[in-house]
Amino acid sequence: MTADVGAQMRKGVVEYCVLGLLAREPMYGWQLADALTESGLIASIGTLYPLLGRLRDNGWVTTFDQPSDSGPVRRYYRLTDAGVAQLALFRTQWQPFALTVSRLVGEETR
Repeated sequence: MTADVGAQMRKGVVEYCVLGLLAREPMYGWQLADALTESGLIASIGTLYPLLGRLRDNGWVTTFDQPSDSGPVRRYYRLTDAGVAQLALFRTQWQPFALTVSRLVGEETR
């Protein structure tokens, strides 16, 4: 796989992966970045904050600040009702889409 194909695939789903993580629990930026970099979905935390800004602008996430025992106040992100609805819509469309792509690009059996 070329870097361009992988980057395009990640770009298409990373926002929904963030929504999926936030559906489990509110998280602060470093938590999100760790989960996404470990999964190979983003290269660094620097790519995460513009994405979070877009999600906030879309009304899919909101923020709140919470004191931290180990440093400064942390900004947490959580889903809004619109974010929950958007994630639900993605989930209904993802499985059929992924199955179709797998069927079309999968190895031929002989």
